[in-house]
Amino acid sequence: MSLDRRQFLDTFGRLGFASTLLPGALYAISAKAQDTRIAAAMIDQAALIAGISIAPDQKTAMLSALNTNLKGFAELRALKMPNSMPPAFVFNPLPPGMVPAAPPPGADLRKPLHISPTPAMATKDVPKDLNDLAFCTVRELSELVRRKKVSSLNLTQMYLGRLKKYNPLLQFVITLTEERAIAQAKEADKDIAAGKYRGILHGLPWGGKDLLAVKGYPTTWGAGGFEDQTFDYDATVVQRLDAAGAVLVAKLSLGALAGGDKWFGGTTKNPWNTEQGSSGSSAGPGSATAAGCVAFSIGSETGGSISGPSTKCGVTGFRPTFGFVPRSGAMVLSWTMDKLGPMCRSVEDCALVMQAIWGPDGQDQAMPPSWYQWNADFDWKKLRIGYLKDDFEKPWEPNDLPLAADATPEEKTAYERRKATEPAQRLSHDYDRKFDTAALDVLRKMGVQLIPVEIPKFPYDAMRTIYTTEGAAAFEEMTLSGRDKILYERSQSSYANGFRTAHFYPAVEYIQANRARTLAIRALAEVYMKVDIIVAPTSGPANQVTVTNLTGQPAVIVPNGLRGADAPPAGTGGRGGGRRGAAAPTAPAGPPDNSQRSGGPNTPLSITFLGTLYKDAEVLAFAHAYQQAAGFLKLHPPLFVQGS
Repeated sequence: MSLDRRQFLDTFGRLGFASTLLPGALYAISAKAQDTRIAAAMIDQAALIAGISIAPDQKTAMLSALNTNLKGFAELRALKMPNSMPPAFVFNPLPPGMVPAAPPPGADLRKPLHISPTPAMATKDVPKDLNDLAFCTVRELSELVRRKKVSSLNLTQMYLGRLKKYNPLLQFVITLTEERAIAQAKEADKDIAAGKYRGILHGLPWGGKDLLAVKGYPTTWGAGGFEDQTFDYDATVVQRLDAAGAVLVAKLSLGALAGGDKWFGGTTKNPWNTEQGSSGSSAGPGSATAAGCVAFSIGSETGGSISGPSTKCGVTGFRPTFGFVPRSGAMVLSWTMDKLGPMCRSVEDCALVMQAIWGPDGQDQAMPPSWYQWNADFDWKKLRIGYLKDDFEKPWEPNDLPLAADATPEEKTAYERRKATEPAQRLSHDYDRKFDTAALDVLRKMGVQLIPVEIPKFPYDAMRTIYTTEGAAAFEEMTLSGRDKILYERSQSSYANGFRTAHFYPAVEYIQANRARTLAIRALAEVYMKVDIIVAPTSGPANQVTVTNLTGQPAVIVPNGLRGADAPPAGTGGRGGGRRGAAAPTAPAGPPDNSQRSGGPNTPLSITFLGTLYKDAEVLAFAHAYQQAAGFLKLHPPLFVQGS
């Protein structure tokens, strides 16, 4: 062949393939040539991409097996497997010798929960305008409903009204479930009047990310071409919230196929700055919860999709341990990384929602026997608390990846753009970091003895090919048929491009990435031998969002204040922090994503608490204590407060 590597890759780029092709390209080369058999010259092309050398006699020996494989691939694709069909293996995040937490002696889920004391507002008269209750916590609303001071129907109508009012601006609703919600609310009021109170969530309106199947309503996955997709069943999480008496008012937006905040209806906005997207991909749950349009919501995370919107929108998000909440009836992006979790106004709200949705359902095989029971009185002081010392203290450093000598014009442009933004990134980093470290001051005042720890060093970004590959398998038919062109975003970082690229990953590299993941799990388990919880900036050099999504740890993302009016402009980079001690404003105003970039003046930030596998209640109890001490529970986007 006279074609050199650069020319060959450029040629494939013009054909619509990414430039990071791997040996799997062999089969695509055959398909592109519309040939039913693989020829020796095609092996040469694939070997060139892989950077390996294959002798002529080796090629001859390979051809028979390769063509047999090609026939087998066609047979597998002819099966037309649905997105919900799992592979014949199950990811287990537990290192050797560790088992999920067992219930303590005498534990009984039938006993009343240990919840926080009755909120003061629950003893007062209910305001005439129920919009004044829009930002109440689950704990507060539940007490009002239990005491019959407000009906579920009235709450539901209030939240439906707010969803309709603010959706044109924020674009967080894909489908209102109004008829279902009104029927559920009336049933809740009837049961409560008859003394059949089901618990904390009874009668409370909630919204679910539109990757959860709900019988009788579309489940669009946020993607063009799926607008009319329906299922004849409810996701397990929906069933469990129905059983708890909660009222589903809306199916909320997600980026197309759970990627970012752009969906077929537009871009979901950040209520704190409506010129920004709300981050992804639990964009709708984050935005709707922050704007006081639901009592709580359910999101999902594969590589930051709860963490990002929680940070951007200033809500409390909880990403449970992998395998703690059943995903049955939810869209699959990655069988070994997807997690469902609550997005709420407080840590205790998340803990109370978890009480309703956790535990095996007999369908999701990635769920071992485990234990969870919320206890607001848990003695968190007995826990050992670590912190990522370098992430809190290390000065900002530019990304000094060198520009390749044979860089393309596009690569040169991207490099120059990145270098030009570095001064602004440094400014934003320095502004935000002082508030990250202020969180450590709050912890020390609480009496916490912080233990410095580090995230073990591994090529975590390389391991992210795991969920790209699994996503490509989950949506293979879309890629093969060319229907991926209907996805909203077609940039280099879009899922459509990622799925196409993943068809060129060899099976060997997918297995190697998973083996490296096992090494990371075992190394991080050694860190957790020293501590029970790790405090981390939501973003930082250790890239904890990526790491702990790979290793399965639970994470609580807690609002940590507001940036001041003097903050650097939006989009200049940043790591978290905020204006501490600010009063609640009252006047109008998956993969890590834009949540890690500065939201600009008067926007929220977060701090993250990482727990031990399957000890979700412990990390929630500690984060609850921090939230009470830090005092950022009543910060709400001013444009949406009190029905304005």
